[in-house]
Amino acid sequence: MTSGTHPESASTDVAVVGAGIIGLSVAMHLVAQDRSVLLIDRKGIAQETSAQNAGALAFSDILPLASPRILRQAPRWLLDPLGPLAIRPGYALQMLPWLLRFGLASRPSAYRASLQAQTQLMRLAAPAFHAMLARAKASHMIRQDGSLQVYESDAEFRASLAGWQLRAEAGIAFEHVKGERLRELQPGLASAIIAGTFVPHWETVSDPFEVASVLGRHVLQAGATWRQAEVRSIAVRDGGVELQLAQGGAVRAKQAVIATGAWSRQLAAQLGDAIPLETERGYNTTLPPGAFDLQRQISFGAHGFVVTPLSTGIRVGGAVELGGLQLPPNFKRSAHMLEKASRLLPGLQTEGGTQWMGYRPSLPDSLPVIGHAKVSRQVVYAFGHGHLGLTQSGATGHLVAELLAGQTPSISLEPFRPDRF
Repeated sequence: MTSGTHPESASTDVAVVGAGIIGLSVAMHLVAQDRSVLLIDRKGIAQETSAQNAGALAFSDILPLASPRILRQAPRWLLDPLGPLAIRPGYALQMLPWLLRFGLASRPSAYRASLQAQTQLMRLAAPAFHAMLARAKASHMIRQDGSLQVYESDAEFRASLAGWQLRAEAGIAFEHVKGERLRELQPGLASAIIAGTFVPHWETVSDPFEVASVLGRHVLQAGATWRQAEVRSIAVRDGGVELQLAQGGAVRAKQAVIATGAWSRQLAAQLGDAIPLETERGYNTTLPPGAFDLQRQISFGAHGFVVTPLSTGIRVGGAVELGGLQLPPNFKRSAHMLEKASRLLPGLQTEGGTQWMGYRPSLPDSLPVIGHAKVSRQVVYAFGHGHLGLTQSGATGHLVAELLAGQTPSISLEPFRPDRF
């Protein structure tokens, strides 16, 4: 998709800044309301984190990352620089305000509030995503194979039970499995894996980039326009929104949506909103198709990564590295996860893989920002979804379209307020 020819300045009804899965969902909901939409991105359609994430539609993943459990595990994980959670040397001091807020959000009372908010958002997310793909005639790109979380000890399994109880209270179906049932769900598991939990209604997509590309084509065919450009500054003037572009020229819009993922904090700050957005750097390796007979997505919770069957191959990725936007990638993390995966899936063929790193935009309480800018109701923020951007994209697009139309949102947006910090 190319940007075409555009004048030095342009005007539109709604400018959506960011063409990842969140921006695409917002644009899709707006064109369905016959709004005039200009989609702007510095790289292209789904060229950042939306390109190569794990492909999970994790509608049952209602437990916030900020939790008492993570606080207990974090000190042990941080001792391993290649483990499930790491902070790059030299970045910890810069991270300190975010980490303090993360600690506050992990208190039991705050955790319960975030859990309730996440549950409400997920209940909207599933039907909204399915409707979005149906509109784009892409429902066939959803895989309904369920997922399997596996455990290497009874202690690890028992430690997971409190979280599964919370999911049960939210009406989420699952089955704890051992023995033949475990091996039936996924042949070829290492003997060290002694139990698992099967989530039958868990879904994945055939490939996240292919899905985003299909949605992008649908949005443009439905009447949206597209411009490849970097938005350098944003200001509210004369009842509208003015976007200055790094390449020169400007865009004038009646309303604007900021959905630039990990890069959203700077634009929000220009409008007077100090939002503590940080970056979880996620790594993966995509192996060629046929690298393993993978029946469904498998989660290795103790190691912080998943293995996903995609139409484009087998993707091994996950874990969290807190290191901002400027430091170079540490692809030793990808290699370390791949080595672990080959141990836990002994038949995995690890040759011929492609490594990748992406930036997950994350808030301390594990909830996204969905709401109006402080300076004007003409600007709406939609970012900070962490690991759940693909999963929550349909719900976010639905809610943002309601906000821009002045409608009462389908769920309470109080927990997602930009000024909650």
